[in-house]
Amino acid sequence: MKKLEFLSSKILDREQLRRACVLWNFKNMKVVFTNGCFDILHLGHIEYLAKAANLGDVLVIGLNSDLSVHRIKGDSRPINDEHSRSMVLAALGFVTAVVLFDEETPYELIKTIQPDVLVKGRDYKPKEIVGHDIVLGKGGKVKTIELTPGYSTTGIEQKILKLHQ
Repeated sequence: MKKLEFLSSKILDREQLRRACVLWNFKNMKVVFTNGCFDILHLGHIEYLAKAANLGDVLVIGLNSDLSVHRIKGDSRPINDEHSRSMVLAALGFVTAVVLFDEETPYELIKTIQPDVLVKGRDYKPKEIVGHDIVLGKGGKVKTIELTPGYSTTGIEQKILKLHQ
């Protein structure tokens, strides 16, 4: 399989993801799930995702679709389209799968995946994390990870705008 085909094969639709989850569960693999926009990938994202991947055998990223990002972040976002963002995430060796979602939250996606570990940044309290009820209800864990100070897509966007004023 060629490299680009391999990356593309890590970007799954919901049915492909459902089937993959059956296989991972059969193999007793610990599935870790996180989600976000990941608009401009930066060091903070890399460190966060690497730490999330360390919590299990499989890292699944729920990626906000372009429409979802636009609704959440406003008119200027996303900067990069969903295909570009998906491919960049899929290029990370510790990412097992990327799946897009259009909804405001990944709740339905989490219901499908039934992850063993649900992860968000430490700026969230575990009880505020969407899907915590699903994961805790099945005996899984909800974890928060310290974010790398000084790194945010919004900060990068503002820095670029200042440079061009």
